[in-house]
Amino acid sequence: MSKHNSTGLGKPVTVTIDGKICQSTYGKTILQVARENGIYIPTMCYLTKTQPIASCRMCLVDVEGVDGAILSCQEKAVDGAVVTTQNLSLYKERQNIMKLYNVNHPLECGVCDQSGECDLQNKTLEFDVAIQNFTAREPHRPVENWGHVSYDPALCIMCERCVRVSMEITGDEALVLKFGGYSSTILNVKQEKNYSSLGEAAAVCPVGALVDARFKYTANAWELTKIPSSCSHCSGGCQLNYEVKKDTIYRVTNNAEFATLCGAGRYGYKFANTDVRKDREAFARAVDAVAHADTILLSATISNEEALILQKIKERQHLRLVCPEARGYQKFLNAYSKVSGKKLYGGTLEALSSSRGIIVFGSRINDDAPLVKYHITMASKWHRARVAYLHPVADSEIQNIITQSINYAVGSEEAVAALLADAFVSHDKLPKTLQVFFDQIDNDKLFNDAQIKQEAITLLKQSFHKKTGFSLVVGSDLYSHPRVENIAKLIALLEQNAGFNVIAIPPATNALGVAMICDLDDEAKAKSVGYNVKGDFTLSAMGDGDLDMPAMNQQEGTITNIEKRVVPMNVALSYGGYVLNDITNALGFDMEYTIDYTPLLPSSTGYKAERFDDLPDYYDVSGNAHRGYFLQKIFVPTVFELEAIATPHLFDKAVVYLCNSGDQFSPFTYQCEVLEPQTMLRGSQHFAQNYHLQEGQKVSFKIDGVLFERLFMIDASLEGFVAITSYSDMGLSAGLLSSYRFCGVELHTVTNEESRGNKK
Repeated sequence: MSKHNSTGLGKPVTVTIDGKICQSTYGKTILQVARENGIYIPTMCYLTKTQPIASCRMCLVDVEGVDGAILSCQEKAVDGAVVTTQNLSLYKERQNIMKLYNVNHPLECGVCDQSGECDLQNKTLEFDVAIQNFTAREPHRPVENWGHVSYDPALCIMCERCVRVSMEITGDEALVLKFGGYSSTILNVKQEKNYSSLGEAAAVCPVGALVDARFKYTANAWELTKIPSSCSHCSGGCQLNYEVKKDTIYRVTNNAEFATLCGAGRYGYKFANTDVRKDREAFARAVDAVAHADTILLSATISNEEALILQKIKERQHLRLVCPEARGYQKFLNAYSKVSGKKLYGGTLEALSSSRGIIVFGSRINDDAPLVKYHITMASKWHRARVAYLHPVADSEIQNIITQSINYAVGSEEAVAALLADAFVSHDKLPKTLQVFFDQIDNDKLFNDAQIKQEAITLLKQSFHKKTGFSLVVGSDLYSHPRVENIAKLIALLEQNAGFNVIAIPPATNALGVAMICDLDDEAKAKSVGYNVKGDFTLSAMGDGDLDMPAMNQQEGTITNIEKRVVPMNVALSYGGYVLNDITNALGFDMEYTIDYTPLLPSSTGYKAERFDDLPDYYDVSGNAHRGYFLQKIFVPTVFELEAIATPHLFDKAVVYLCNSGDQFSPFTYQCEVLEPQTMLRGSQHFAQNYHLQEGQKVSFKIDGVLFERLFMIDASLEGFVAITSYSDMGLSAGLLSSYRFCGVELHTVTNEESRGNKK
């Protein structure tokens, strides 16, 4: 996630550091060049993924011909420079810095949670600070409880890492520095929000000032076994470590120097299917059910290997394979490829964080994809990027990075996509058939259908004028739209002909993997087996099906994340039951382990024949990720055909938007009690008045045959006539939801007696 990688296009420079000739590129700092070449320069405040902070001065170096030491974290490397990083003078200077740090940092290592992984502790030993020559009176500074984390001002060294992460990466802007000399401190100015993203601020703290409130005083760092894996909650597939003792996960950490975890990734780890034993009778019924199934229903919260197993069952038994979460996304990608000429979208998160102009379209980005939102925040903070947010419902949580908000009519995504393509694509560079298409577009009708003013698109185009590096982020609102394929082709034009860095956010954990591996069908028929989805016979990792399956933190395998990277997961907790591979082996397959399928993932969609045990999973000292591998580019024939833009469907019922809010992504995150569920129906005052609802009133409605019961709450941050509800609490039924995310529903008031009856 380092912003500094974006400078790699600079001219080459040669720098001599400690006698070693180092080749690099202009624009990188001395510290970066040193790290690239394996040369150690000590730091305390420096954090690779933020802008240089320059508060600790530990990175001082001498440069030949320059009077006085300079800060290597800020100074750009100049061609021909001769740098010294280690000598007696620099050592003494760094030793004195450590002495000053230890004046106002009580050495409570025996009871401090950071002991064993503390930068201050390590460097106190490194620079031989064995005694303290001077002292200062320490003011009383009580420990503060900030919800997910606690803050001990007495331990704070004012490195500002946490503040920079809060401002530049997670974007919650909750932490600020209060200047006051010796009494300086960190303030949480948004305590009422209880942001779980503060867990990332605690993760970058080099001392024990900011710590996980729930982990505090439960275990020492050296008692825990770190198990590297990938987060399975959303499509980010972020790097993490499960820290385990006695078959219990005590906490989740990450390589916070380079990577970032959202609240769900950091705190949502209690979803394992525990206390499971092998039930032979249930297993026999499962084998029989799969052998005689007409349809297998599956959730996208599965591994690539499990997806391949299900695909092989389909091929052998000629049954249907249905994944409502991934099917619309698969249609989008297939249509997209017909214009782009490639199997996948071409955008990257690194290019997104370096963009100067960004459009977010069809996604409530703060809730759908925190990792993507973090990269948009980087672009906003580092490059003052223009960020346009196109969505029917405004989002107050991202107003600090949005420069233009365009609220379009529900259902008009195809019209909006056409307006964007018409505005940014050079028509004269298009094939003749597409030139004719755009010549025939009735812009007045499109603006009317979308219920946006022409000036809004004009302003958007003007704001991007003379800027370079455009990105377009699209999301789940488009994949479930009835006109998904035409929308995909219009979006592909923005990559193919207008140079946009396009990222199509996968709608669930491994939706991209499922879309690339499985030949999915649209509808189920007759007898069904569900895998983490309700079926006539259900295989469930949630412990509530007909046969137990392992959760994602109980199995080895891979997932394909938003970066189109195949990343590994490892077993964090034990599991005593059967796995999908056992069922297929009983049906005549012959694989000892599920990961034996890893090298068999389809090369036709970009996978490599690499063994699971050969997949790397680490960051190097410069912040480059060595995690699994990227899908290979697969080129396909292009077909430049677009359909006429259809008139959007008008809703004559109450409109409810399906969106898991906050740190909720699935039924698995809902099991994690630390993550606060938001299962109410949230609407504006206008929505309440229009549908005669009172705050706290219980209502019910159906979507795709799934019954929802919700308490209604008036949300002052919402406007208009669209209400929002999550669905992470719907258990295995959540995987059956396949409708367009904006649903027309009939609202019914529910009495307590009716509610109890429905639960029965």
